[in-house]
Amino acid sequence: MKSQYKNTKKELLGACFLGIITLFSISVWNIINKASKNRSYKAFIEFDSSYGIQEGTSVRLRGLPIGKVIGISQSYNSILTSIEIQSCNTIIPKKSLIETNQTGLLNDTIIDIIPLNILNQEYSSLKEGPLSKTCDNSQIICHLNYVKGERGLNYDDLIRATTRISQRFDDPKLFYSLYYLIGNMIKLSNNLADFTEHIAYISNFFRIQLEDLTQ
Repeated sequence: MKSQYKNTKKELLGACFLGIITLFSISVWNIINKASKNRSYKAFIEFDSSYGIQEGTSVRLRGLPIGKVIGISQSYNSILTSIEIQSCNTIIPKKSLIETNQTGLLNDTIIDIIPLNILNQEYSSLKEGPLSKTCDNSQIICHLNYVKGERGLNYDDLIRATTRISQRFDDPKLFYSLYYLIGNMIKLSNNLADFTEHIAYISNFFRIQLEDLTQ
């Protein structure tokens, strides 16, 4: 009896120890996996001008925030921005339109990334991700890659264009040109009306002549 009791006790202790080890291993694996998924990566974007970009400027992919600008440096001909993408699971196609846009009442500048092609499913895995040593920078933006950005929607350009249009409408020469154009269009429409009346008269004449011949 005693030996059977001891054996049962050992089995229970072994099962408990094995369960604790299993739970501990699962917890460690989840922590490592979560940490690997949350690893960030960086890239560099060159612009012709700053366009209102500053440290902390939001970076969006398909309209969703994925990172921010962490540094800006100036050269003789361009501005180089350093961006940080929050997760290495965020895959950005190399063929993407990268532009600055202004939104909101305060005209806050953001960097929008719009993919121009669709990637294969294989690039969604971490093995082919931006931090991988085998990352294919011809297909996706890898860690520390350099890309070119463009200027997008800018309210300063819109204000300047509106001002130029209003100045054009204040020009007397423009009003004279419009008046002359409208006068010519009226004359042309009158000539077209006279022409259609002549055509209708001729067709009616031929119709009467054909009716007389058939009788």
